[in-house]
Amino acid sequence: MKALKFALLGAAASLAFGGAAFAQDASDVDLSFNIGVASDYVFRGVSQTDEDPQIFGGADLTAGIFYAGVWASNVDFGDSTDAEVDLYVGATPTLGPVSLDLGAIYYTYVDAPSGADLDQWEFMASASVPAGQATLGAAIYYSPDYTGVGADESFYYEVNGAIPLAERFTLSGALGHQDVEISGGGDVDYTTWNLGVEIAATDKFGLDIRYHDTDAEDLFGSIAEERLVASLKLAL
Repeated sequence: MKALKFALLGAAASLAFGGAAFAQDASDVDLSFNIGVASDYVFRGVSQTDEDPQIFGGADLTAGIFYAGVWASNVDFGDSTDAEVDLYVGATPTLGPVSLDLGAIYYTYVDAPSGADLDQWEFMASASVPAGQATLGAAIYYSPDYTGVGADESFYYEVNGAIPLAERFTLSGALGHQDVEISGGGDVDYTTWNLGVEIAATDKFGLDIRYHDTDAEDLFGSIAEERLVASLKLAL
């Protein structure tokens, strides 16, 4: 059961769906940082901190349509694992009205138990289009060897949308499905969804209040139950 749990826990990277592609020349390089706190660290509907608070931070380098970055957070899997560190690269080209994000993410874990097999690569492709004042998007994530003992390849599919409610207020939500093949036969899959409000208090400081739920309570117990999460993020 522990192996099955790790097969679906994974980690988080920020999902880049909406927004226009970078317009600057590739010679224009920008370095930015972010730090934040949250009441829980929820990834694809499942708590990664055993329902405890999260502290996170990262750095992003952009050059034209290309980007690379690193992001880290505390985690609690009920073992010696202390933190998650994500490394990612990608590009954000446009095709007419369609904004694309094509990238790769490497998830690694600090002080993970020997043999836990948590580190993994994941490759992603997402697209978004304007729909009046709203933005609609879809994404697919693929891992050839998903995190956790016994896990083989996996796919995560998501559709999402966002619409401004008022100045500095945006309503957004997503519906996703995680499917992991298990070595020796069979697979594990579940559906997750979220809905929340993003508040841009200033150009640098934001608040997100979001409801998460899944149909995976039988797999993970309380860490996959419905929850309301508040997060604060400061961009530097």
